[in-house]
Amino acid sequence: MVKSKTPFKVNQKVVYPSQGVGKIVEIFEKEFKEEALLYYKIYLDASDMIVMVPVSKAEDLGIRSIVSAEEAQKALNLLSDDFEPITSDWKLRYQMNLDLLKKGSIIDIATIVRCLYNRSKVKELPILERKLYDSARKLLEDEISFAMGKNLKEVEILIHTKLEPPGSVPKVKHIINLDNDEDDDLMDDLDGENEESDSHNGTKNSSDADDNEEPEIPDEADATNEASDEPADESDETDESDDDSFNDEDSF
Repeated sequence: MVKSKTPFKVNQKVVYPSQGVGKIVEIFEKEFKEEALLYYKIYLDASDMIVMVPVSKAEDLGIRSIVSAEEAQKALNLLSDDFEPITSDWKLRYQMNLDLLKKGSIIDIATIVRCLYNRSKVKELPILERKLYDSARKLLEDEISFAMGKNLKEVEILIHTKLEPPGSVPKVKHIINLDNDEDDDLMDDLDGENEESDSHNGTKNSSDADDNEEPEIPDEADATNEASDEPADESDETDESDDDSFNDEDSF
């Protein structure tokens, strides 16, 4: 049996960045490719799931201990700090924040929450970013709850207060527009709505004008002429039929 010291102990709370806050319920040995390896068995409360992670891979996966109360407070304070400009290209923004999540420090997670929350004040987040935001916020809430000994409801209020300080002005000015932007900014949306409204009003006015016009009454003379043209067509067909009849007789 392999005997080795491990960074984490049984019953210790840890953060698994891509999964959530969990508890190590067992450290056990398992054979893999004829080699005995140590594994952590981690229970994740948020998803009610157990994952097994090789002890040797835990650091690479970003698994770490719960931070201190002081570090948790720093992460909370960061939510209301000024921040770097946000790109309006959602694909680039998503990749940048996904990289931060993989790094997994509490400051990185708080940065994701702050970035995507403020971006959502400008325009609704795409589905992938919304999922990333929800995951990061849940992870932040859980870790701060354990670190500061507060219940989740209290932590949710703390985070919201930091993101939306009373009397604060929304931070929507920090946006970088790119030429290949696929996520239009707020002004483009407003312009589009105005154009659509103008188009709707124009259609309505045109419809009203059409309703006010009197229907045209067909001229009796024109109707008579059209009726008189029909026999003429029939006579033409008769003439053609007669010509064919003569041609048939000539053939005999």
